[in-house]
Amino acid sequence: MVDEETLQTILTYVGMAMVVSLSLGVLMLAWVAWQVRRINVPEGADFAETLHYTPFTVVVMIDLLDFALDFLGAPVAWLILDRLGLKALRGVATIEALLPFTQLIPTMTLAWVGVRLFNIDSLNNNQW
Repeated sequence: MVDEETLQTILTYVGMAMVVSLSLGVLMLAWVAWQVRRINVPEGADFAETLHYTPFTVVVMIDLLDFALDFLGAPVAWLILDRLGLKALRGVATIEALLPFTQLIPTMTLAWVGVRLFNIDSLNNNQW
């Protein structure tokens, strides 16, 4: 069994990591909002195509906020992605934020890397 002192230490470290993640996420949000403004994604673009238009800083910011805010990150991610014009990413980010124990997995960042690494593009009819 884990004793009380060990559990308290673990929770302290997790709490500190969440605070740091929230701070970095908010700083990145300000930077992304200043740098990107609104991304011009074609109407009707799917998840993979939208990721091609999305800067890396946006997906990292969403993952940081998801980790820091846990399930409360869902409405925040929805609002941010909506304001940036990345509507195709909202559903995935929201579902991932609501699933328990997935906050440590940088889902949006991994998807962004995967789309580029495997050259997934709905316009070229490549499949997962």
